[in-house]
Formats: sequence, structure tokens, C-alpha cells
Amino acid sequence: MGPFGFLRIAVASPRVHVANPSANATEILTICDQAADADILLFPELSVTGYCAADLFHHRDLLEKSLVAIARIAEQTARFQGLVVIGAPLLVEGGLYNTAIVISHGQLVAAIPKSFLPNYREFYECRWFKPAAAAHSTLCSIAGHSVPFGTDILLRYGSATIGIELCEDLWMPIPPSSRQALGGAHVLLNLSASNELVAKADWRRTLVLSQSGRTLAAYAYSSSGPSESTTDLVFSGHCMIAENGSLLAERRDLGPAASGPAPQRWISADIDLQRLVHERIVQNTFGESTEDPRNTFRIIELPSPAEAAPDQWTLRRTIAGQPFVPPSSSDLDLRCGEILSIQEAGLAKRIERLPKDLPLVIGVSGGLDSTLALLVAVRACEKLGWPQSRIHGLTMPGFGTSADTLASAQALMRLVGVSSTSIDIRPLALKTFQDLKHQPFGISTTGLSLDEFLDRLQSLESGKQDLVFENVQARLRTYLLMNRGFVLGTGDLSEQALGWSTYNGDHMSMYNVNTSVPKTLVRFLVRYAADHLFQGELRSILHQIARAPISPELLPLSASGKIVQKTESVLGPYELHDFFLYHFVRFGAPREKILYLAKHATFAETYSSQTIRETLDLFLRRFFSQQFKRSCVPDGPKVGTVSLSPRGDWRMPSDAEVDDFLE
Repeated sequence: MGPFGFLRIAVASPRVHVANPSANATEILTICDQAADADILLFPELSVTGYCAADLFHHRDLLEKSLVAIARIAEQTARFQGLVVIGAPLLVEGGLYNTAIVISHGQLVAAIPKSFLPNYREFYECRWFKPAAAAHSTLCSIAGHSVPFGTDILLRYGSATIGIELCEDLWMPIPPSSRQALGGAHVLLNLSASNELVAKADWRRTLVLSQSGRTLAAYAYSSSGPSESTTDLVFSGHCMIAENGSLLAERRDLGPAASGPAPQRWISADIDLQRLVHERIVQNTFGESTEDPRNTFRIIELPSPAEAAPDQWTLRRTIAGQPFVPPSSSDLDLRCGEILSIQEAGLAKRIERLPKDLPLVIGVSGGLDSTLALLVAVRACEKLGWPQSRIHGLTMPGFGTSADTLASAQALMRLVGVSSTSIDIRPLALKTFQDLKHQPFGISTTGLSLDEFLDRLQSLESGKQDLVFENVQARLRTYLLMNRGFVLGTGDLSEQALGWSTYNGDHMSMYNVNTSVPKTLVRFLVRYAADHLFQGELRSILHQIARAPISPELLPLSASGKIVQKTESVLGPYELHDFFLYHFVRFGAPREKILYLAKHATFAETYSSQTIRETLDLFLRRFFSQQFKRSCVPDGPKVGTVSLSPRGDWRMPSDAEVDDFLE
């Protein structure tokens, strides 16, 4: 077993020799050697005999040879550190049962019979087997060993609790795995022999993903392949490993994806057990369902696997460097379109209740966040049949506003058709410094004109910081906005997580459409809008904004008029912060696990270990210290699984201590 609760599952579809248990045992043992690093190795339904043996299942010779093969597999997998799960016909109390047999360290530890036997269309299982409900015994004999038998069995294997069902069981309205999950199982295994029909693979995949999501569990599925008998049916060797609705690994021997050389006959992936436990803790309704008295199981304790050290375990699953951003362009387009629709619908509902003469006011800086909020406002007005001129854009250049961003803001407002005003806040800011008797960067402002003050600022050395200088500008902008009408906020989820806002400055608005959109996704949303919703000059402006560096533009420009304040130079890459936010909030991952995941993420070669570690510590410190800002944020629509709204997803004391989270 891996560190941080990772469990490696391998799912195999070996070559089948119909009615030849000896040859099938050899095939199974070969894969056991190949996948020896797995904690669980799952084989298909009736993998010892082949699924299509038909009336040969009634032949004593086949049943006896099957027992010999089972004993051989058990004996020769004694060296295998994980569990081996195979399928075989088993004679119990004079009835034949289609069973899953579990082997641990060479010992036969459990036999689970199939609950639901298909006997329709091409299926004829009731001719050969009895359903699990027909059995009365809780024990069976396999090769001279007494083995627990029944559908009321769960296996405890280290930190994993395992439930098993067979093929048709999954297709039922209430699969046995549903009750197993409610009984505590969070790893579900299915031994199957599902034949291939047009479009059946898609439905099968949907079932596996749905069941893993509904049960908040991992679901491993192994099905027979095309080496089964093809007298009437063809099998594809469909193998899948899913976790809480996400597909981690898949293979098939048929279909477009299987063209070319024969693929490896098994797949594997690492399941995150800690993540599954966290999901069940968070979703209280799942816990309420477990109180059903029918969810009573025998728990078989198995020898716990040794836990590998982090540096001795290479994670076998893809860790997305940008978990909020879908990897494929088609999925990304769908995600962006859906998010914009949610934002527009939320804003439309809110503003339709406003007085008819009240304008919608938005501060347009020419940056990513305000651009996204403006586009959402424009489309919400279109939805309501309102003229875009009801939106009033206010651009408020300050000491750090560059000519490029000011030009972008003005062009953007003109091209989308909103009314606009530009107010230079520098005179107001200077007057405020003088009233406060504040000396920005050590410069005395007494008696200085604006031009004289600007000359002094240009002579400053780079890297100078002054929080009051920044906050005064941010609060002046909010003051001007609030006196104009109904203010739309622009701050995003990542800024909320880091507290990268001025309290009662850009922190405040009357409705914030970006409140649960992470920074890594904002850029893609602006690009999506440019490519799919607009054209001509506006499209060019949007792409220009999407390329610009991220900056609050509150510190003085360089002598050449360039932006010197770049947010990611101060905070670190937003890509890292969004990664940390996702795993810390969504799954409750501790610091060392987040570092381990980052090491295996798709951006691992982009950042040094030191950069990742230092940025994570900065994230945690800021996330804890800035909660007081998140405790009073404006309303806004939730668009994804991570949100920091104090009214919904995230409640945290403002004075919580970060110390233990950093250790």
C-alpha cells in the first residue's frame, strides 16, 4: 500500500481457455507475476473455467479440475503481497454457485456468490447456477479448506474495506455494492463477463462511473475478453477502475481504441482512500443511509499490507496540475460555456429585482477579473432584454495604471456598448495621504502638488512597499463605485483564498459573479468568450487582456511607464495556489500529501521542490490569516465543487491557528 492512503488496484482480462482450468490458472498466475506490485488483483467472472462453458458446468470433471486450479493459484500466489480475486463455479450444499473467490497470502479467505442471475435474451445462467439467496450455509469447502461463504461478507485490508459483486449485480436497481458501501466498503470489485453489443460499452462505463460516484467509493470492473467462446457472443475484455465518478484507467480489446497491436492484458491505478473517507465525512446524507439495519456484514480481517515510504512509491494515477481546468479542449469549452451560463443566470435573477432606474456599476480595470465580470453583466442584460447602456463602467486609473491596461479598459467598454466614465483617483489619493499625514514610501506629501508627487514617485527604487498607499487607492475606487449604483464585484476565488484584496475595498460589492471562479480558469473563460461569443476588434482586445500579466496596479510604474507590481512575483504562481486550494479545501489533504501530489502533478518539472514547498507554506499562512475577509463576502453564484462562501461551503473561525497545519 502506498503512502497517504493510496491503494493500488490491478484489473486483468487474461486469455481464456474455455473449459480448461489448468491453462486458465497458468494465464492468471502469469498476470499475478506481471502485476506483483498491486494491492488487489481482480480477474473476470468464472475466470478459472471460462464463462461460456455452458452445460459443461454440470460435468464433475470440470468442477474438480476447477478446484485443483484454485488450489494451485492459491499455493503459487503465497508470495504475492496483495489480494487475488478470481471467479469460479463452486458446489455448495448440492447447488452450483457462480462465485468470486478471494485469496490472501496463499490462503482462501472468502467466497461471494452472485446475487442476480440473468436468464433473458442471450443469457441462460439459471440453467447452471443458483442465486445467492438460495444458499443457507455461511461456509463452503474449497480444496479441503473451510471458507466463509455468502453475500454478507466485507474484507478489511489495512485501511481499505472491500465489497464484491458479480456482473449482473451491478445492473440491478439496488446493486449489492450499494448495501456494501453503506456497510462500510469503499473499495468495490466486480467480476464480470459482459458481452459486447453496439453501444453497450458506453452504458457499462456509465454504470461503473455512476455507481462509484453514488457510493463515494472506488469501483474496479473486470470482464472477459474475445478469447472467450464466440459461439453466440463476443466479449471485449472491458476493464475499468473508477473513483467517485472519475475514470482512472480503462482498456478494451475491441473498438476503435483497441486497434493496432494487442494491448497489455491488465491495467492498474492508485485509489485515494483518504479522499474517499473525506467525501463520506463531508456528505452527511451518506452517513444517515448507513443506519439501515439491513446493512449488517461479517467483516473478515486480513493481514494489513505494509505502507511504502513516499520516496519508494511512484504514484500510478494522473495528478492534474490545473484541477479546475479540463485537459481536453472540447471539455474545456463545455466547462467555460456552462460556467458563463451559471454566472449569467445568477446575475440576471439578482438584478431583475432592482429598481428600473438603478444602473449596474462595475469597475473596469482592463484586467482579467473585471473583464469577465463585465462580459457576464452584458450577457445577463441581453437575457433580460435590457440595453447594455444600463451597465455603467467606471475606470479609475491610479498610480500603477499603465497606458496599455487603461486603453484596454476603455476599448472594452466602448466595444460592448456600456456607458462609461473615467475618474483619475490620484488627486483624491494624494489629498487622503495629506489628511492622514501619511508619508508614502517615506515621501512627505505636505504642500506637494500631484505633479511634484509623481516626480518623487518616479525616483523611487524598485521593490518599495507601502500597504497604506495601496489600500487608499482600492478603497477610493470602492467609494466611487458604491455611490453610483448597484456594484458588481470582480474578485475571484483564488484571491479570496489568499486574501488578496483590500478589506472594504475591492473586497466588497453588492453581487460578485466571479466569487467561485479560480484564477487559472478566469483566463480561459475570457479566451472562450473571445473565440466563441465575440468577433472583430472586441475579440482582439479580449485576447490582449488574456495575455497581460496579473497585477492590481497599485504601486508606481517604472520610469518607462511599465507595470512593476506583478501579483505572481509576490504570491507565487496562481497555478500552484489553485492546486493547493483544490486539494486542501475539496479533499482535506494535509500539507505533506499536497507536496507529494504536487511532485507527481503535470507541472512537476516546471517548479522546483523548494518553490512548491515555499509557495504552499505561504498559501497556508495566508489562507488562515485572511479568513476574516471571507467571513463577510458578497453574494455570488457557486459554479464548481470548491467555494469559500461563509453561507455555504466554507465556515472557519477567523482566529484559527495554522501552526499544526504547517508541521
